[in-house]
Amino acid sequence: MPIRHEHRFFYPIDWPQLSAVIRFQRAGGRCEVCARPHGQRVFHLGDGRWWDGEAASWRDGAGRFICLAIGSDDILGQVRTTRVVLATGHRDHDTANNRSRNLTAFCQRCHMNHDRPEHRRRRWRTLFRRKALGDLFKGPYPNA
Repeated sequence: MPIRHEHRFFYPIDWPQLSAVIRFQRAGGRCEVCARPHGQRVFHLGDGRWWDGEAASWRDGAGRFICLAIGSDDILGQVRTTRVVLATGHRDHDTANNRSRNLTAFCQRCHMNHDRPEHRRRRWRTLFRRKALGDLFKGPYPNA
């Protein structure tokens, strides 16, 4: 995932090399949470379950092998495809903490799930700031 311009100075200058080591050497080109392979299109059901072509089996959102009950799900009606892109993320959301044990290789889905509380916090802060500025300068809340 690209780093926002205003956050670039929080990351070390060798971040691209550090990220590549985590994603491809340590994780072997797979998400460390769900084991989705980097750069490949995977079939998934939208709820975390996905088809692992190499193992010829379905996996859940945690990377465990699962069996789908025949007839209980309309799989063909739910199947979608996604191209997997790995990114390196901080487990504790602290961009200054670049120890190997704090970094992990995430696919898009796992990265968004991991960052969900932080995104909620930032969204709340943005909306709060917007309303405060509306109170101070513009009257009723613009674009809130």
